[in-house]
Amino acid sequence: MTEYQIKQQEKFRFIEEGEGEPLVMLHGLFGALSNFSDLIDYFRQYNKVVVPILPLFDLDILHTTVGGLEKYVHKFIELRDYKNIHLLGNSLGGHVALLHALRHPERLKSIILTGSSGLFESGMGDTYPKRGSYEFIKEKTELTFYDPKTATKELVDEVYGIVNNRIKAIKIIALAKSAIRNNLGEELNQINQPTLLIWGNNDTITPPFVGREFNRLIPNSELYFIDKCGHAPMMEVPSEFNEILHKFLKKLNTPATVA
Repeated sequence: MTEYQIKQQEKFRFIEEGEGEPLVMLHGLFGALSNFSDLIDYFRQYNKVVVPILPLFDLDILHTTVGGLEKYVHKFIELRDYKNIHLLGNSLGGHVALLHALRHPERLKSIILTGSSGLFESGMGDTYPKRGSYEFIKEKTELTFYDPKTATKELVDEVYGIVNNRIKAIKIIALAKSAIRNNLGEELNQINQPTLLIWGNNDTITPPFVGREFNRLIPNSELYFIDKCGHAPMMEVPSEFNEILHKFLKKLNTPATVA
């Protein structure tokens, strides 16, 4: 993985690489920049790739919600004055992206969701990784992927560190509960942007039927399934993910031929 410089402007920390229309990526609950390393490497040749570091543990508990994160993303986008944005989100990041599209659609050109919450997710509330033995956390982390080996030691260490830190654990649970309460089913028909859904066929957290439901509810959406792939396709099968996304973005930029 290339090491990217983390920039800072006011309270915002982010990566920004390349030139072109902004491709802004939002990570999930246990997300980190490493989730997107293959995407950054690939798309920086075509787009301005932006990854804001979401303040999952820095907001006060009242704002540790999907809505609180959306406000943060909105302020960041305004500050950087990005336009024609392709907004991509995984898991909770997808949920934040959807909320942003509903509240502030004006700067968005397209939306890309992968394993997004916002309709249904299992394994957030009841089976949420409680403090526990390293082995337990390792098993839970491996469940995110089709191939357990995708859960590297660094990733498991990171999750273990989070759930064994009391304050962080409380905030993660607050965010998970907020995601479950904040169901967007009734509003998704208001989204007008072209929307790309990329789903792992073996996702156990937001199973394939969730992808189909997003596809049914979001008017201008297309859905792709990737086999032998879990909840984080951009980590598990990055080259397939990049290919699907690149085709989608190219198509958006090709003027429609007038018959």
